[in-house]
Amino acid sequence: MKKSSLSTFFRKNEVVHKKKTRILMLYDFPLKGGGSGAYVKYLSLRLQEKGYEVAIALPDKQKVHKDIKQYYLKLPQIPVFISRPGLEGAKKYSQLTNKEITDLYFALLKGTINAVEDFKPDIINVHHAMLNSWVARYMRSLYNIKFVVTSHGSCLNAIAQDKRYFRLTRDALRAANAITVVSGDTKAKLIHMFHSPEISNKIRTIPGGVKWSLFSERKTKASLAELAHKYHIQKDRVVLFSGRLISEKGVEYLVKAAPKIRGQIVIAGDGPRKENLAALIASKKIQNVNFLGYIDHELLIKIYYLADVFVSPSVWDDPMPLTIVEAMAAGLPVVVTRRGGIPLAVKDNYNGFFVKLRNPEDIVEKVNILLDNKELRKKMGERGRKIVKEKFIWTKIAERFHNLFKII
Repeated sequence: MKKSSLSTFFRKNEVVHKKKTRILMLYDFPLKGGGSGAYVKYLSLRLQEKGYEVAIALPDKQKVHKDIKQYYLKLPQIPVFISRPGLEGAKKYSQLTNKEITDLYFALLKGTINAVEDFKPDIINVHHAMLNSWVARYMRSLYNIKFVVTSHGSCLNAIAQDKRYFRLTRDALRAANAITVVSGDTKAKLIHMFHSPEISNKIRTIPGGVKWSLFSERKTKASLAELAHKYHIQKDRVVLFSGRLISEKGVEYLVKAAPKIRGQIVIAGDGPRKENLAALIASKKIQNVNFLGYIDHELLIKIYYLADVFVSPSVWDDPMPLTIVEAMAAGLPVVVTRRGGIPLAVKDNYNGFFVKLRNPEDIVEKVNILLDNKELRKKMGERGRKIVKEKFIWTKIAERFHNLFKII
């Protein structure tokens, strides 16, 4: 065999036998019920498509996907940042005793070591800068495994409320090879909280996104008539909210606005505020609000296409609500508050309207403008879809992580 032929042969074999980079996603919640869970799932799938070998370690026995290896983290309890479906009654991190924090840490550590010993990852991607980031730091010290911390924002609010989590999280962030955040607002908070150039210089903003194929074809209301009938959704002038029914989401201000809104309010979601909202509707004799309860994701996507306007009147610094991005992907103009990471996706008077905080009158005004102007709704909806396609689809988000993994 000639020398040139030999070199070509060995190059081809090198490509064939090249070991895939292994990524272990370390997550501290069940996937269902939160935006960060969707982030972990779809990022894992897209990275797998790009040639990585991906596994997920989390406190959830339900299989994420047949192609993703999964390790169960058996935890004594699963505390929450804010209320979420499936974890009703769970303690918040600020309510844990010192012993409970310690027990939780050791359970995370034990489960992660088992996953690391079996999977042998090259990189750990930790989701939430909290106890599992402490574990990743330990893994780097003991096993020399690189790790990336992804903050979804809620973890920073928990640290701000309880300084017990500050020092060890700071140490973990200092030891991390890189840090990603889901919005510019989360980045600013992280920098302000830790006051460390060693941390600040590692941060990159990589938002969550949508699976574009689920929204690539415009579904018509006529094609969804049976679904509309089943859920008592009227044919036009439909205003949709989707999300957890918790005080932070500000749903009560949409309900208070309802009597003056010239359309039907559809609320898809469940949570601890549902009874309070029902009582408010009864006391005010509000007739145009329809509660759907919890809707699974596949069905929720169809519900988006039955709506004309999407409203999310959040009263806290929502890091980057995926429901807003999904509504935009479905071609809906959005009416939202200027909180947290929301301005990353929404431009006032371009693909939606900003409304004042805790202000039902402003919600009424902006929603009615859109309900009364079909052309404006269409134009804003098209702009929103364009923004999503350019910035918020998982293939592009995975590409940004791929570029990050190459340089750490």
